[in-house]
Amino acid sequence: MTRIVAVSDAQKAARSGSSFDCVVLCGHDLAAFDIPSVAPALAAAKKADAAFAARCGLWPADGAAGARVVIAPTGPLSRDHDDVRRYADAANKGALCARDAGARSILLVVQKAPDDPRYVDAVRVAAQAAMSALYEPLEAREALGETATEPVQQIGVAAPGSQFTDDDAALVAAIDEGIRLAKDLCGADPERMAPRRFADHCKKAFAGTGVKVTVEQDEKKLTKDYPLLSAVARASMDVARHRPCIVRLEYTGKGKPSRTLLFAGKGVTYDTGGADLKVSGHMAGMCRDKGGAAAVAGLFFAAAKLKAEGIRLVAELGVVRNSIGPDSYVADEIITSHGGARVRVGNTDAEGRMVLADLLSHLRLRAKKEKAPHLFSVATLTGHAVRAVGPYSIALDNGPARTQLAAESLQMHGELCGDPFEVTRLRREDWDFVAPSSKAWDVLQCNNLPSSGTPRGHQFPMAFLCIASGLAAHGSDSKEPLPYTHVDIAGSADDAQGRATGRPVAAFVHAFCD
Repeated sequence: MTRIVAVSDAQKAARSGSSFDCVVLCGHDLAAFDIPSVAPALAAAKKADAAFAARCGLWPADGAAGARVVIAPTGPLSRDHDDVRRYADAANKGALCARDAGARSILLVVQKAPDDPRYVDAVRVAAQAAMSALYEPLEAREALGETATEPVQQIGVAAPGSQFTDDDAALVAAIDEGIRLAKDLCGADPERMAPRRFADHCKKAFAGTGVKVTVEQDEKKLTKDYPLLSAVARASMDVARHRPCIVRLEYTGKGKPSRTLLFAGKGVTYDTGGADLKVSGHMAGMCRDKGGAAAVAGLFFAAAKLKAEGIRLVAELGVVRNSIGPDSYVADEIITSHGGARVRVGNTDAEGRMVLADLLSHLRLRAKKEKAPHLFSVATLTGHAVRAVGPYSIALDNGPARTQLAAESLQMHGELCGDPFEVTRLRREDWDFVAPSSKAWDVLQCNNLPSSGTPRGHQFPMAFLCIASGLAAHGSDSKEPLPYTHVDIAGSADDAQGRATGRPVAAFVHAFCD
């Protein structure tokens, strides 16, 4: 795995004979870089290519480290729609260009950002992106070896005119390790990360970190204590490796915790849609339906690496496969949740909210005993989220969370660290949507259309979650209000090429641990 270090003297490190073998220049005004060893390369690039400042490129540089310089321009930064991801994109391309050229020890030099609040974390964002660019999937590393797949051993980060300290490097490294774990868990194929193997991977990853890991896989206990989750898992029970489990994580930082954050993570290792089978090619990629559980695990890993203080983190990850078979749960069934709500199933492809509801119900009981609790559900939940906001995470608050501006806090931190959120609202129409039309049930799980074709398709599931989990009794009007934020990452957990992104680990760490 690549190591990241802070470099205090960019000019010295960029010279030939240093420990680096390639210099990557990341900035908006490349001609303004004051580094003598790379100046001839910049001049040659400007003379030879009129568009040198508009695209990433590799240039020979005899006096520079490794005799080569990668020019990684951010492009414009002053327009209304520009944000700190300009630095992330440039550093990502620069790191890949250097790696592909054979570099094994890269010096990333990040130009001082404009005096604009959007770019206060530009150096850390660039460093984070350079590290993330070098990640290769778990299956590749296991089949071909770590060195062959991820050959870059070190990235040094220099920030002339601003700063990048050892503490910054430690923060970036911790977040990167959390993102890597999230990518491994989310992106691995449905057999490599089948439910029990997902749990085993978590136990191995968290060994020695200070995160307590327990796994519940007893079928009778799961059926009794997680009835909605167990309904989703019914068709997978005949295949031993596909049987469900609950992975529980707990981290308590040094000092008396001032708050407790409790997370329910959707870990559907493969989603066929169940009896409402996904067809016409829509099943491909459903191995990444465990992105919520993966992101929560990544947060815990990063928090433990940072030794985050004054905080307690608690999680229940529902790791289950939504298979199809003779014992599949089906639409029209009425199943009583752990929270005591009678749930009428409307669509078996809405399995994620079934899993989350039971997890949230257990966490609800735990939250009552904790200091300053805040509950979260994190899931690749709806296609509507992708339709509504594209490649962004979405945060929705219940009443008590909204008074704390919890979703807005995630949005603010995400904006600064290049892991952006959109904020939407839970409305009365969402409660009306899941209201019962008969006394035979208490709440409707879903309609029978795809969420992407349903108005407010990513909002109304939160109303269901509140009712099915029992959190509806803990709103602003109750004697025991409990803040609850739902996070839908269906659009952000993977990219346009179908690769796991590890989002929103960075935003979570900055919001909760930094």
